[in-house]
Amino acid sequence: MSVAERRRRLFDQLVRLRRAERAHPEDEDIVAVRSQIEQDLGPVVSLSMAAVVLGVSHTTVRRWVRAGEIPELMAPSGRSGVPVQALLRLHERVQQERQTGSRTSHVIEPVFADSRRKAARLDPRALLADLKDEPRDGHERARLRSLAYHRAVAQQLRRPMVDEALHRIWQWRTEGRIDPQYAQRWEDVLRSPLPEIRTVMAEDSPDAADLRQNSPFAGMLSEAERRKILREIR
Repeated sequence: MSVAERRRRLFDQLVRLRRAERAHPEDEDIVAVRSQIEQDLGPVVSLSMAAVVLGVSHTTVRRWVRAGEIPELMAPSGRSGVPVQALLRLHERVQQERQTGSRTSHVIEPVFADSRRKAARLDPRALLADLKDEPRDGHERARLRSLAYHRAVAQQLRRPMVDEALHRIWQWRTEGRIDPQYAQRWEDVLRSPLPEIRTVMAEDSPDAADLRQNSPFAGMLSEAERRKILREIR
C-alpha cells in the first residue's frame, strides 16, 4: 500500500469515527481511537489528497484555497496543506448535499454559497458593540477577534457543536495538550444548558478570556466568516 493510499484510508476511518461519535456522544473510547488516528494522519493533508477526497482536481482545490473558501495551514513539520478538521467538515457537508439535495454533481458549490451567505450576514463590529471603541495594540486586537469569533459561534450554537467541542477537550486531555484545570473548567461549561454555554462564550471578562485561550470551538465557523472577523476587527 502506498503512503497516499494509507493516508486516504486513515481519513476514511476518521469519517466513520465521527459518525460513531455523533451516535454515541458519551463514549470517550471512540474519541481516544480517533485521537490516535489523527496523530497518525497529522494535522494537515496535501492539496492532492484533499482533491481526491472532494472528487475534484488539485487545481480546483488550489483555486478554492486562494479564494478563501478552504483554509490552508502550516503544520509543525513545515508542510502546508488543508487542515484535517476543515476537510472532514467539508466532506460531511458535501455528503449531506448529495444525500438530501437535488444535485448529483457540483455539490460543493451550494456549500460554499451557504458559507458566503453566512459571512455576508455576519457583522463583526456589531458583535462588539457593547465594548468601548479604544486604540488597540496587537494583544488587544487578538483578544477582541477571539471574542467576536466566539460570539458568532454562540449565535449558531447547537448541541452537536457542543458535543464536538467536548470531544475535543477529551482528545486534548488524552494527548496532554491542555492543562487539566482548563480541561475540567471547559467540561463543566460544556455540560451546562445551551443558554449558559452561550453566556460563557460571549462574556467579556478575564475568566472567559482565559478560557477562550484554550478554546475547543476553533474551526466551527466557515473560512469566509473567520476571514471577515480578521479583516474587520482591527
